[in-house]
Amino acid sequence: MSTTRTLDVALGERSYPIHVGTGLMSRAGDLLGVPLPRRAIIVTNAMVAAHYAAPLRAGLTAAGLGVDIVLIPDGETHKNWATLNDVLTRLLELKAERSSLLIALGGGVVGDITGFAASIYQRGMPFVQIPTTLLAQVDSSVGGKTAVNHPLGKNMIGSFWQPRAVVIDTSCLATLPAREFAAGMAEVIKHGAIRDANFFDWLAGNGDSLQAQQPEALAHAIFESCRIKAAVVAADERETGERAVLNYGHTFGHAIETAAGYGSWLHGEAVAAGMIVAARLSERVCGLARSDAERLVEVVAAAGLPVTPPRIALPRWLELMGRDKKVESGTMRFVLLERLGHAVVRSDVPERELAAVLAG
Repeated sequence: MSTTRTLDVALGERSYPIHVGTGLMSRAGDLLGVPLPRRAIIVTNAMVAAHYAAPLRAGLTAAGLGVDIVLIPDGETHKNWATLNDVLTRLLELKAERSSLLIALGGGVVGDITGFAASIYQRGMPFVQIPTTLLAQVDSSVGGKTAVNHPLGKNMIGSFWQPRAVVIDTSCLATLPAREFAAGMAEVIKHGAIRDANFFDWLAGNGDSLQAQQPEALAHAIFESCRIKAAVVAADERETGERAVLNYGHTFGHAIETAAGYGSWLHGEAVAAGMIVAARLSERVCGLARSDAERLVEVVAAAGLPVTPPRIALPRWLELMGRDKKVESGTMRFVLLERLGHAVVRSDVPERELAAVLAG
C-alpha cells in the first residue's frame, strides 16, 4: 500500500485532516474520522461516477454506512441556483437527516455546490470533500468556501462551511483530461508565487516531471499546495485579512470567466492569465522585478496555460472587477507580488496604472 500523508487544517473545533495518497477511494470509510454516521449521500456527476462511485461506495459500505448517490450536471454553467435546488430537493426526497454525511465526489463545481447544500440543509450537516481534479485537490476542496455563480458574478452567493475531512486520491488524476490537469497547475503555481519561493523554484525545476504526472513529484506538489493553503486558512478562516492573498490572479480571472461566459475559459486558465496581469501590475505598483515577472510567465506557459487574457474593453473590466468580493467601501483591492513568494493586498493602485496594464 502506498504511503498516505496527512496534514491538518487547524481551526479549533472545526479542524480537519487532509489525506493525500493513492488508492484512497476504497479506503474512504477509514478516513472520515469518528464518530461515523449511519448514512452517506454522495453528490457527483455521471462522468465521475462512472470511474469512482463503485469503489467509493464499496469503501463506505465496508465501514458500515448506507449509501445513496445524487447526480448533478457537469460543468461550470450548472454551478447555479437551479442545481443547488435540485440537490436540496433530492436530500428531502431521500429523507436525509441532519446527521447524514454529504460527500462531494468530483471537481470544484461538485465540491462548491455540495458544500453549500451542506451548509444550509436543516441549518447545517457534515460533509467530506473527495476531489477528483487537480484544481479541486490543491485549492477548492480546502478552506470551506462554498458558492454558486450568479450571471453578474462568479461565486457571489455562498457560505463558509468547513468539511469534516478532505480525501485526496492522486490516482484519480490518471483519468483527467490534459486541459483540466493544466488548469489545476495554475493553483499549484499560485501557491508558490504568493507564499513560498522555494516551492516556486521547485516547480520551475520539475515542470517536466509534473507534466508527465510522475507520482512522487505530483504527490509532493499537491501536499505542498495544501500545506500552504491550510496555513493561510488557519490564520484567517473567513478572509478578513491574510486569506485574501489566496485570490492572487482571481480578481482578473473571475472577470475573464464572467466576460467570456462560464465554461468558455476553465477557472485555472482564467486564473493563469489573471496572475500574469497581476504580475504586470505588480511591476508598476509594488516594484516586482521584471525577472520575477518573466519567471512566472515561463512557469505558467510551461504548464500549458495561457499567459494573456482575452480582449475585454476597459469599461467592462472595471465593471466586472467592481463586483469582486475584495471590494471594500467601494474601493478595489488587488493581490499583488512584491517578489516571488510574497504577496500583499493593495488598495492604493492608481487608475492610470491599472488602465495601462489592462490595455495590454
